[in-house]
Amino acid sequence: MEKAPPQRIRTISELHRLYGLPKPEHPLLSVVFIKPFAELPSASAKLVVTDVYIISLKKGFRGPLKIKYGQQVYDFDEGVLSFMAPGQVFGLDVEKFSSHTQSGWMLFVHPDFFWNTSLARQIRQYDFFGYGVNEALFLSDKEEAILNQLIDHINQEYQTNLDKFSQQIILTQLEALLNYSERFYERQFITRRISGHQLLDQVDQLLTAWLADEERLSSGLPTVQAVAEQLNTSSDYLSGLLRQLTGLNTQQHIHQRLLEKAKEKLATTRLSVSEIAYQLGFEHPQSFSRLFKEKTHQTPLEFRQSFQ
Repeated sequence: MEKAPPQRIRTISELHRLYGLPKPEHPLLSVVFIKPFAELPSASAKLVVTDVYIISLKKGFRGPLKIKYGQQVYDFDEGVLSFMAPGQVFGLDVEKFSSHTQSGWMLFVHPDFFWNTSLARQIRQYDFFGYGVNEALFLSDKEEAILNQLIDHINQEYQTNLDKFSQQIILTQLEALLNYSERFYERQFITRRISGHQLLDQVDQLLTAWLADEERLSSGLPTVQAVAEQLNTSSDYLSGLLRQLTGLNTQQHIHQRLLEKAKEKLATTRLSVSEIAYQLGFEHPQSFSRLFKEKTHQTPLEFRQSFQ
């Protein structure tokens, strides 16, 4: 039996109806406090794709409540902040849970709310809307209090009589929320440096094994997506963490290891530049030579001659 395709939700009103919520106060913006939910409607179990940005803080769910987010499943027994951009898939697997412990909030923002503002261009530059599908943000009590205050301000502003100042005031609060979240993600990266270094070791081991496997290389170069999938993480999250640890993203790590292998072959074998390029997985030798020159400021032949 084929799985039903995800349900497409195009507006905040449709999102409210899906979850059995009252009609939203604003067509492009909504704050929903999770505390009043006694139980989640059965519709919640569906996979959903929305055209809406969703920022949510969920904590105290028991039973357990599982959140399907992108290709991952998360426990929300602790307070975590998650970010979803339009076009991402989410849904819930709901089992029995206590109706007295869950709390938090969800902020729904339609992209049209940002129309003709600086945030329309800036919002997708926040990395967590990309790697959020694989990395939720765990908040301290102090951090949670800061974000709760900003959400309260947004909620109060759009619930009052809207005027020509309202949108800018809400945008200012929302931008502050995003900037604080970016700061908190930075803190999370720093506190996870030990596990990050373990991941860096795994990347090095993976690339070493990949570049030593001629049969695997014959099907093409290692890609960022393939490396991330091997490590059970998202490509954006992996690149962000590696950049924090080393200053290089995943693609740059791949190039660095390719060049190390290329230099070894140029210095220790009589293989032609084309043969080395093909052995390393390049479809066209010119692409290999161009990358080598770009990164080393020498052609492969110039590098080889320096050893003669």
